[in-house]
Amino acid sequence: MIPAKLKRGDKVAVIAPARSLAIIGREVRKAAIGRLGELGLEAVFSRHAEEMDDFNSSSVRSRLEDLHWAFENKEFKAVFTAIGGFNSNQLLSNIDYSLIKSNPKIFCGYSDITALHSAIYTQTGLVTYYGPHFSSLGMQKGLGYTIDHLKLCLMTSKPFSINPSGEWSDDRWFEDQENRTFIRNSGHVVINTGSAKGTIIGGNACTFNLLHGTAFMPDLQSSILFIEDDLESKPHHFDRSLQSIIQQPGFDGVRGIVIGRFQKGSGMSQKLLKKIIRGKRELDGIPVIANVDFGHTTPQITFPLGGEAQLDTDKDILKVVRH
Repeated sequence: MIPAKLKRGDKVAVIAPARSLAIIGREVRKAAIGRLGELGLEAVFSRHAEEMDDFNSSSVRSRLEDLHWAFENKEFKAVFTAIGGFNSNQLLSNIDYSLIKSNPKIFCGYSDITALHSAIYTQTGLVTYYGPHFSSLGMQKGLGYTIDHLKLCLMTSKPFSINPSGEWSDDRWFEDQENRTFIRNSGHVVINTGSAKGTIIGGNACTFNLLHGTAFMPDLQSSILFIEDDLESKPHHFDRSLQSIIQQPGFDGVRGIVIGRFQKGSGMSQKLLKKIIRGKRELDGIPVIANVDFGHTTPQITFPLGGEAQLDTDKDILKVVRH
């Protein structure tokens, strides 16, 4: 089930199902509201978005109320998460999935929001979107590629190719919007060659792994796995996260793997990543590419979880064909 695309004049809800909106600076919020305005979209904030407890979040009850409000309210055509965090999986067992299924709309965010993406998709069949948070749109420099891909995925229905950005950044942009550090992009890295087409699943690897053995774990059959992780995931952490996914029932149905760019603080290098991938016999014959523009660096693509992708390393093709 693919939700209706956004168009100018639409209202979008902003909710905080992980960390609170309160941790986001006023200037970043103002810039993000302005960026949505440039797209012709009006942001409306949920009642509990700024509540904050000892964990920089809010109660399960408050977060569920806001999630349900955003989907139930007919005037909203999309739901954006404020920011990521660590506790989205607290909500999964108490979400009213029938309400979401009856009110399908765009749901966009990344990182810890992986738990909600997977749960919504497995329980309702609704395609959701792994892309920037509301707070991500408060970036003042280097956001063009991100916005272009957000529009391609959320405001059009045509297939689109994913080509490498010209440059990327891993700086703490929200602390200093003026003095930014950008790095020339070396492009996608092919680790295993081949071609594949399949349903996109995945997201943040360590969050995705929290779903193993639950009713919220997506079916791996006929899939292309898109995974990324942040600077807290060192090479040995990513290695065992990937191994855990490989050990899941149905992994033999995975047709390809697309890996997002690692943050510098992770310590991951191309050499180490290739050693990890090529050291796993289960990945023999599966095309794998890395250094793709998604994850915890910027800029980032938006892609549909539950949509469809095509990958061909020989022809340098990475394309979203259904979203």
